[in-house]
Amino acid sequence: MNIMDFNVKKFAADAGTFLSRAVQFTEEKLGQAEKTELDAHLENLLSKAECTKHWTEKIMKQTEVLLQPNPNARMEDLVYEKLDRKAPSRLNNYEVLGQSMLDAGSEFGPGTAYGNALIKCGETQKRIGGAEQEFMQTSALNFLTPFRNFLEGDYKTISKERKLLQNKRLDLDAAKTKLKKARAAEARAAAEQELRVAQSEFDRQAEITRLLLEGVSSTHAHHLRCLNDFVEAQMTYYAQCYQYMTDLQKQLGSFPSSFSSNNNQPATTSVLNMSVPTVPASTSLTPVSSAVPSGFTELKGSTGTRVARVLYDYDAADSSELSLLADEVLTVYSVPGMDSDWLMGERGNQKGKVPFSYLELKP
Repeated sequence: MNIMDFNVKKFAADAGTFLSRAVQFTEEKLGQAEKTELDAHLENLLSKAECTKHWTEKIMKQTEVLLQPNPNARMEDLVYEKLDRKAPSRLNNYEVLGQSMLDAGSEFGPGTAYGNALIKCGETQKRIGGAEQEFMQTSALNFLTPFRNFLEGDYKTISKERKLLQNKRLDLDAAKTKLKKARAAEARAAAEQELRVAQSEFDRQAEITRLLLEGVSSTHAHHLRCLNDFVEAQMTYYAQCYQYMTDLQKQLGSFPSSFSSNNNQPATTSVLNMSVPTVPASTSLTPVSSAVPSGFTELKGSTGTRVARVLYDYDAADSSELSLLADEVLTVYSVPGMDSDWLMGERGNQKGKVPFSYLELKP
């Protein structure tokens, strides 16, 4: 029975306090009651905390978009995080592309130039994908997590204490209004006592709030260290990508220049783009023979045929040429008046020009 009486009295007191705050707040909005203003230093701290919260949220959101552009994947990660469960691993775009290139290279055959190049590119794309995964994990741990901890921890505490300060301020102003309206000496004495208590509680809460708000400066210092960690992670990631692509470029550069260039591009294009040194008119020029393997030189000077193995795939540019597949064998011979870089090739009942740089003459 006593407990019930206590609860009823407490409920009545809380209801009375809530009603008093509501009346004070309404009258302030209507301009019918005075409002105690916070000191300038505390107002500046509150403004700084609000600004910090705003930009922390925005930077965190944009960083999450950068690390995971897929909104569905971000939502899935958030659900697993709220459930305190580990999200399932998923391939990123580089890893998916790399696997597709590897599968295609295996299908075309690693012994072919195109298949081999696809495999090398696929392996590099998967390495880049692995570097991206590491960058995402490092950034999430060293950059996003501290930002999220501030919003869900420190700032929530600041918001809670700030709300309490607002309530204490309403109680203080309600006590001031009550004292102004008191006429009887006894009522005035009670109002003065209530005002002293309200002032003391307000000052105490203002001090607590001020101490918490001053901690925002240390939060800035912490976030600065996190920003340095994020930049370092980005630097490491891009350096790895650059190294992987440089290595890939070197590997692809080992293929014959005739394979690397466009088959449909005339052979004279690269010559036209070269800067040619001027030679004095008095200088006698000695013809220089093309650097052609001896076997091909002999074949060019004869009317016989030879058997050759194809080194690389080749797509015919027009109907006068013959498409080639790596490792196939065909018969080749020279035709008078044909360009020195070409031979005539026969494969069954198919015949056409073939580039000699794609061939290896068999003994």
